[in-house]
Amino acid sequence: MSNLSNTLLTHRLTTAEFHAAIYELSPSVAVFDCDGTLWSGDAGSSFMNWTIETGLVSREATDWIDRRYRGYKRGEVSEIAICGEMVQLYQGLREDEMRRAAKKFFASKIEQNIFPEMLELVTELQRRNVDIWAVSSTCDWVIEEGVRRFNIPANRVLAACVTVKDGLVTETICDVPTDEGKVASLARVGITKPDAVFGNSVHDAAMLAIARRAFPVNPTPALVERSTAEGWPVYYPASVAPSS
Repeated sequence: MSNLSNTLLTHRLTTAEFHAAIYELSPSVAVFDCDGTLWSGDAGSSFMNWTIETGLVSREATDWIDRRYRGYKRGEVSEIAICGEMVQLYQGLREDEMRRAAKKFFASKIEQNIFPEMLELVTELQRRNVDIWAVSSTCDWVIEEGVRRFNIPANRVLAACVTVKDGLVTETICDVPTDEGKVASLARVGITKPDAVFGNSVHDAAMLAIARRAFPVNPTPALVERSTAEGWPVYYPASVAPSS
């Protein structure tokens, strides 16, 4: 069955229906993926490419991650491995340098891609005292910077990260929340049955499945197929809504 056919079989919520369905839940805890869900595009790979283009990382490190990322695209490197390596890429650099880079990158490359419908939703949920969490396999520097636009504090962010020692980035991975790892990361902070979960990728499916109600947002073709199988209605912000 074609992706278009799957999209047609999967119920699509309007913005009004989407917001109403969430508010009717009266959630206490809501969990959001970030790239593709709160904003369009992949901030993780975009940040990697931006730091290479701006010369933040060495030629040796650039050649290494280029080989690994090509392998990932060929299916030879796993999702969890590449997401971790895209943070390890910065070992030896200062954390404050990484935070400055993330701030400049997000403001110039991603901020304009924030979905206004999702910003409105998060703002309203916060007004209703809902506990909001952001979970992402993109590095914590970029995600923490990005979700500041949504008034989500750093202590409510679970993202790919490495240990920082004496202000320097190390290669020691702390967490890479992707696939079932997103569920595990949430469980470590005591969240096992969130009321509402929002995600755009099949790598969010495990997290969506533990929610009282799952909300696929701007879903990839693989997540459309999963949503059809699960009976999850999907939602597309206006800027990314399919024409048919």
